[in-house]
Amino acid sequence: MKKRYLYLLLLPGILFLTIFMVIPILSMIGTTFHDEGNFTLKGYTDFFKDDYFIKILLTTLRVSLLTTIICLLIGFPTAYFISKLQTRKKTILLLLTIFPLLTSPVVRSFSWMVIIGKYGVLNKVLLSIGLVEKPLDILYTPTAIIIGLVHLFLPLVIVTLVGIMENIDSDLLRAAESLGASRLGVFLKIVVPLCVPGLVIGSILVFVGSFTAYTTPALLGGKQRVISTFLYQNAITLNEWKLASIVATIMIIVTFIIISIMNGAAKKLNPKG
Repeated sequence: MKKRYLYLLLLPGILFLTIFMVIPILSMIGTTFHDEGNFTLKGYTDFFKDDYFIKILLTTLRVSLLTTIICLLIGFPTAYFISKLQTRKKTILLLLTIFPLLTSPVVRSFSWMVIIGKYGVLNKVLLSIGLVEKPLDILYTPTAIIIGLVHLFLPLVIVTLVGIMENIDSDLLRAAESLGASRLGVFLKIVVPLCVPGLVIGSILVFVGSFTAYTTPALLGGKQRVISTFLYQNAITLNEWKLASIVATIMIIVTFIIISIMNGAAKKLNPKG
């Protein structure tokens, strides 16, 4: 009986999510399969037949995957370093890590525009030391979007992995070293497998966030379209709500597919859970 009462505590949250998220999303998805009262897949077939739409989708996937990979490559060793520090130093570094999350994405994006613009700080430095002969065109490209998204989501990866690494029993590491394992072997065979849950969670957070981000791609990408800016353009500027709904549905489906792939990879990397 007590468990039943505990489940009742979930009822307000379930009702809220059902009314304000599940039902609107299902209603939106339903409209994409109807045309003048008839069931149709024409909207989806037209989308995947158009090279322009496919290019936008592939660009978004490439940007999201590269952002995820870069965040993991930078975040994993950083988190490992932080997790080995004393409590006071660890707290300071975690605060510095989280600090960018307290700044508006708009402010961060404009800061990067000042840094990587054609006449920005980076190009001025490179020109002054003679590494380049003319300014690099970084702003308003996929590269600029990736830079902004890495800055945006890297703290999430670091914080997630630090929490996982702190719970790794140090006795396991010492036991492996006492049995002859090198530090690299301990890191690859013990630390990395135990961090798989954190890597999966961090990857999902970064990929989904990058795939659906709007502010950073809109400011740093300029005319470089990604699927979120394309959706906004159709819904707000062109008033093409049906096409916008189709794009939103495709975003949801792709997100679930990528999450399933990541979970499958995690089970293979760490079959014991």
